Amino acid sequence: MKALPSPENTLSYRLYQYFQLTKPRVVSLIVFCAVIGMFLSVPGAVPPVVLVAATTGIALIAGAAAAVNCLIEQRIDAVMARTRGRPLPRGEVNSRQTLLFSGVIGGIGLSLLYWFVNPLTMWLTLATFVGYAIIYTIFLKPATPQNIVIGGASGAMPPILGWAAVTGEVTSEALLLFLIIFVWTPPHFWSLALYRTKEYAKVGMPMLPVTHGPEYTRLQILLYTVLLVGVTIMPFVIRMSGWIYLVSAILLGSVFLAYAIRMKLAYSDKLAHKTFRYSIWYLAALFAALLVDHYFKF
Repeated sequence: MKALPSPENTLSYRLYQYFQLTKPRVVSLIVFCAVIGMFLSVPGAVPPVVLVAATTGIALIAGAAAAVNCLIEQRIDAVMARTRGRPLPRGEVNSRQTLLFSGVIGGIGLSLLYWFVNPLTMWLTLATFVGYAIIYTIFLKPATPQNIVIGGASGAMPPILGWAAVTGEVTSEALLLFLIIFVWTPPHFWSLALYRTKEYAKVGMPMLPVTHGPEYTRLQILLYTVLLVGVTIMPFVIRMSGWIYLVSAILLGSVFLAYAIRMKLAYSDKLAHKTFRYSIWYLAALFAALLVDHYFKF
């Protein structure tokens, strides 16, 4: 009797491994924030061609950047429990295949943005790719405990990309959306770093809890969260949003701040993990509130 092929040799399994290289959960939040930026940039509907092309293009380039990140950090990923199950450390794809995959999907994404959206969005998205995949991953991350703060500029770009895709320009409102994500990034990522401190120390990565200790990191999380609550009120102050968003921002921010205070006063890895998970939900809910408020403002 002929032996059945193992699941690892099937086309669907191989495609799934390439899909995992793109860090789909991270990319989904990136794309979500970019799409919100598109809708917030106009009073009515976003042109369907622009919406589809920009969403697809930004998603492909973000996935390409994630694949390059996996390629560069594969040895580190193999050591850390959180990442050792990724395709490269497991040997399910190799470096050459990853580089080729990243180049193909990144090239398609750039082409979509150039031909169906506008050149500005393409160049901004390319700069974001370089900022994350090259500047942050290769230079900043292994060099300074402020890596996530400086590198957070790349992660904060999605709403600007979405805004530029529809309007062809970058306005002060788009920059405010950028600022919200930029300030959100440190308390989000440092919450993760706190309960993964030993792993980062093991691979020699100078994350803030490794270089400055957990107490200092928890203080920084609290200070950044206070700043975040203030920044998220600014859309209401400049009349970019209305009461629906303001109430949502205050409620969501109060919960985030409560987590930060609890971590400062009575830390546990379990609490840090909960804070990290809430921070993801927080950003998605905050931008969703902006969208709802945009069309039902009062």
